[in-house]
Amino acid sequence: MIELDKTYNPSAVEEKWGRFWLDNRLFHADEKNGGQAFSIVIPPPNITGSLHIGHAFNNTLQDILARWKRMLGFNTLWQPGTDHAGIATQNVVERHLQKEGTNRQELGREEFVKRVWKWRNESGGTIAYQLKKLGCSLDWERDRFTMDEGLSRAVREVFVSLYEEGLIYKGDYIINWCPRCHTALSDLEVEYEEIQGSLYHIKYPFQGDGGFLVVATTRPETILGDSAVAVNPADERYKDLKEKQVVLPVLERVIPVIQDGYVDVAFGSGALKVTPAHDPNDFEIGRRHNLPVIKVMDPDGTMNENAGPYRGMERYACRKELVKELEARDLLVKIEDLRHSVGHCYRCRTVIEPYLSKQWFVKAEPLARPAIEAVRNGTTQIIPGFWENTYFEWMENIRDWCISRQIWWGHQIPAWNCGQCGRLTVSRQDPEACPQCGNADLARETDVLDTWFSSALWPFSTLGWPDRTESLRQYYPTSVLCTGFDILFFWVARMMMMGIKFMGQVPFRHVYIHALVRDAEGQKMSKTKGNVIDPLVMMEKYGTDALRFTLAAFAAQGRDIKLAEERISGYRNFCNKLWNASRFLFMNLEGYAGSCRLEDRGERSMADRWILSRVNETCRQVNQCLEDYKFNEAASALYKFVWNEFCDWYIELSKARLQTRTGPEKRATQNVMVHVLETALRLLHPFMPFITEEIWQQLPAEGKSVMIAPFPRYDASRYDAEAETNMNFVMDAVSGVRNIRGEMNLNPGLSLNLLIRTKDRETAETVNRHAAYIKEAGKIGQLTVGPSVTKPPISASSVLDGMDIIVPLEGLMDFAEEKKRIEKELKKIEKDRIFLERKLSNQEFVKNAPSEVIEKDEQRRQALSEKQDKLFAHLKTIEQALK
Repeated sequence: MIELDKTYNPSAVEEKWGRFWLDNRLFHADEKNGGQAFSIVIPPPNITGSLHIGHAFNNTLQDILARWKRMLGFNTLWQPGTDHAGIATQNVVERHLQKEGTNRQELGREEFVKRVWKWRNESGGTIAYQLKKLGCSLDWERDRFTMDEGLSRAVREVFVSLYEEGLIYKGDYIINWCPRCHTALSDLEVEYEEIQGSLYHIKYPFQGDGGFLVVATTRPETILGDSAVAVNPADERYKDLKEKQVVLPVLERVIPVIQDGYVDVAFGSGALKVTPAHDPNDFEIGRRHNLPVIKVMDPDGTMNENAGPYRGMERYACRKELVKELEARDLLVKIEDLRHSVGHCYRCRTVIEPYLSKQWFVKAEPLARPAIEAVRNGTTQIIPGFWENTYFEWMENIRDWCISRQIWWGHQIPAWNCGQCGRLTVSRQDPEACPQCGNADLARETDVLDTWFSSALWPFSTLGWPDRTESLRQYYPTSVLCTGFDILFFWVARMMMMGIKFMGQVPFRHVYIHALVRDAEGQKMSKTKGNVIDPLVMMEKYGTDALRFTLAAFAAQGRDIKLAEERISGYRNFCNKLWNASRFLFMNLEGYAGSCRLEDRGERSMADRWILSRVNETCRQVNQCLEDYKFNEAASALYKFVWNEFCDWYIELSKARLQTRTGPEKRATQNVMVHVLETALRLLHPFMPFITEEIWQQLPAEGKSVMIAPFPRYDASRYDAEAETNMNFVMDAVSGVRNIRGEMNLNPGLSLNLLIRTKDRETAETVNRHAAYIKEAGKIGQLTVGPSVTKPPISASSVLDGMDIIVPLEGLMDFAEEKKRIEKELKKIEKDRIFLERKLSNQEFVKNAPSEVIEKDEQRRQALSEKQDKLFAHLKTIEQALK
């Protein structure tokens, strides 16, 4: 007899099968095998990263798809890899150096880069280990890194090709600058945050005569770089100011008053200070009016020589001193409180500074056009569809992409400046001399490329491009990209542009955009709030399968997950339910020498026919839901089948046949039970790989592993309408009895007498045909059925379609004690209900409480009200019995 341990031990099982899958190369994809391909690339996690709940969610969904398609017979590749994460990794290593009392400047570039590689080789593999622990069936033999030799060659080829076509250029532009990281940031790398600031209203005196203009600004330190004051030509207040000049406060430089339609007449006084070197909109105004560009800050955020007496001051210290000076000169009109959105560096949270700098750019608009069309014509489909509008809006208003970063870790830009003739050379190989003058005095660009530049090539560079490899032919375009909406523009849009440009095809057919994982109250998880759920802790505590199934069960399209630890604990119970059901089956397989294949053994019981029909329907639901990326609905169908239909109904109804019968009847039930369990394990495997492998290996199943066993498909010929109708009839009757037990507080194991009053004799005959099932599942002693059945005075009933379920209560309970219990419970409910009524009628509470809290209280009030109604009905029955 096969035996499973009494309790499921996830850690031992996960270690065993994780190693088994790797040792047997079951995750490996072989392009030589041909067949229909299914390929998916992992959004490469940063080498600085550790598995957080977002990673766990995203990779669980990808693994479900990969395991499902592999079992369906597709030549499946799930491509692994990590991202070098330029700024983030450099920051980590710099902090290590700081602890050692040194810095990257002291080491020098070459030694610093060696130090980063050393850190990467020692610590950068953490997340790969954690993904394996999650059960991710990535082809680890193909693991790639955005700075490995092959991908670096691809990056260089793309850069040079785009440069040669005029799609990469170098130019002056206002960029987002981080004074802490000392690098440019793309628009997408700036995170905006509402903060409490100030709006300073400052006088700009007219040159030569009295009067002044009032200008409002949130950044008074940038006044020192003003080149003009602008007013709107349509603003009646300033129609006579043409040709006027004003004196710049403090520095007393004379600057013109200009007219420009960009100025918002409703903001402040309607007069706008123009600082071309420190504001992107002012930069454009300066270009239109040919204004001088005056930088007043250095890259570290300190004021430079153009700031006059404030040279050397940190920008905020300068602001403070300048405001004091304006006040002393009677040039400060007022300071207003202002809540406004301020950009921060996405890595170090420093407030960014708009800064004029010479940078490298990609001309985005020519690349965006075909990427827009590919989504419009359905070549690539974004799911859910509402994200397509967001994609179009961004792509149709795309700005040139700043791709240079002033750091040392990353792909160094392949461009050299000649010290002799000044020629700029961009080359696929390092040049030995200037191609124009032949001089060997070449200085390479010190900037590196934006991390997202190499990531944009991920779907084809990981498959061997620029070589035309067999892997590229077999697995490109990839089938689906599974990612969060937060990198739709950072990454997805750029992969679309680069894939179409260099491969002539879109990089993926489908883009599945999943929502965010939040806490139980719908709040974003953060360490400062203390509401972070660590997936590694949850896996250790409840098992990996419980975490995975929880994440899948709540992955509804377009709706954020509200995750609580109790939910993971709840799905651990599901694992235990499956385990215990399997143990029961194994304990009842004595004498069974068959396989998991369904045998043709003549007449089957109604319960056997019903469960075979139900598992077939579950096959249909799961396959269809996964085709539609409805992971939560697939998980729900599996949960309902395994817990409710297989465990709670079929196993219970089969116990008598297994334990009291012998011969063909017992053998038939054993065979059906083994077949259905094995089918269920295959259906569950993509969601819960470890426990399903452990149980499957104990069954008389064919093959090396459940993960390469065929995924069950729907067979229309196996739908059994008669069995489903009859079984629904039985379940309704038994559920009616169970409801009465619960409402009347009767012991679940107590044998009851049952009366069923039917609407006609035909219904009575149906009940009698299935009486054995009703008596067994409902724990019924005596059963009386018929249209003429009368209801005893002291009884409880449940009205169903076509019949009344009646349970006589005489002698089953102490009615006086039951009355006391009900009255006590009603008092408590009333107290709780009044408390909630007062709380929800408090306007201050309703106004300030989060919507999730109010919704929860509303649901609790409704539940209390429903329970109160049931108890009053129960009390009425009890009082009748006491008369």
